[in-house]
Amino acid sequence: MNLLSFSRYALALLFVGAGILHFVRPGIYLRIMPPFLPSPLLLVYLSGAAEVLGGLGLLLPATRIFAGWGLLALLVAVFPANVYMALIHERLHIPGWVAWGRLPLQVPLLWWVWWAAIRG
Repeated sequence: MNLLSFSRYALALLFVGAGILHFVRPGIYLRIMPPFLPSPLLLVYLSGAAEVLGGLGLLLPATRIFAGWGLLALLVAVFPANVYMALIHERLHIPGWVAWGRLPLQVPLLWWVWWAAIRG
């Protein structure tokens, strides 16, 4: 298995696992949902479904590019929740370095999805 194939499987596992957590433990995601967004539970479920479908889509050549663009859009769409989490990290009992340190990690994750799904 080459690096590109390994990356696709790793990303698929990452996104499918995270997406399943949206359904198993929605409270985790509800706590970081910015209050200005409507229907927070629906958004948690929709984003979880998008992660599962996007992750699975990475595994099929026919859907890989579409899944990649969808996951890139999803990562951008959920960024406000990551910012909100950083802003309220004390209320969530999350160390500041974890909450704020997570934000710049979005850039390599975006690149990884692009490389594995779209460029590759």
